[in-house]
Amino acid sequence: MTDDENGVAGLLLAAGGGRRLGGRPKALLAHRGRLLVEYAAEVLRVGGCARVHVVLGARAEEVRARAALPDCVLVDNPEWEQGMGTSLRTGLDSLAGTGARAALVLLVDQPGIGPEAVARVRRAYRSPRSLVSAAYDGARGHPVLFGAAHWAGIAATATGDRGARAYLTDHADAVELVECGDVAEVYDIDTEADLAHLE
Repeated sequence: MTDDENGVAGLLLAAGGGRRLGGRPKALLAHRGRLLVEYAAEVLRVGGCARVHVVLGARAEEVRARAALPDCVLVDNPEWEQGMGTSLRTGLDSLAGTGARAALVLLVDQPGIGPEAVARVRRAYRSPRSLVSAAYDGARGHPVLFGAAHWAGIAATATGDRGARAYLTDHADAVELVECGDVAEVYDIDTEADLAHLE
């Protein structure tokens, strides 16, 4: 593994409470014989992220007790109910001082995104000024990679459930799009109907 690959840390946002799923935290849903948080963390690892930070929120103690997340850094977001933006800020803050030069962000509720998409986005890293996004038929999606030079700006604009959307829109000219539609499917596990996507 090169120094550049070592410098890209995986950041898994897994704090949501599953309000539209009757209050079932998405991290604790089952998929392919394991918890969704375990599956997503492994996707980041297999995709090439040697360091993986996992942001927890809803029923964090239960997730810690039940989930097998070896070698992951578990980070609690006490403000998780205020939206994904708080989890993104918490996760980026947890990476400060670790030597990470970029954060590759994956959402726990998108199991259609596998290691191949993560690897493609990670390979597009060039420097701490990199901004990279997976694309699906040319439209920006997840996962996304934020070079460390952008973390402060992203944290300042990450509010509610928008995460980094405003920052990426404002810096659209700097975002490198990496087509992943041939190796991943983008869907969220948000509602009871979406549970059909889980295996």
